[in-house]
Amino acid sequence: MNAAAKTLDAMRANPRDWQVGNLCTVAKQYGITWRQKGTSHCVFVWSDGRSLPVPANRPVKPVYVRMFVKMLEEGQ
Repeated sequence: MNAAAKTLDAMRANPRDWQVGNLCTVAKQYGITWRQKGTSHCVFVWSDGRSLPVPANRPVKPVYVRMFVKMLEEGQ
């Protein structure tokens, strides 16, 4: 099991206290692109066109982590 898979399992177990960088690491491993250029949000974009804007505040709120994990599971 690689680091991204372990991080994803930890996100499922506890959606609190995650950084945007953690979400980006998982997204990179699963082929999800993201953009954040001079904005307060990081937008994750799946290959089917779905997107999830996540405020880049630290830490990321649990609701966004849950939505990220849910969208990731639906895409697999």
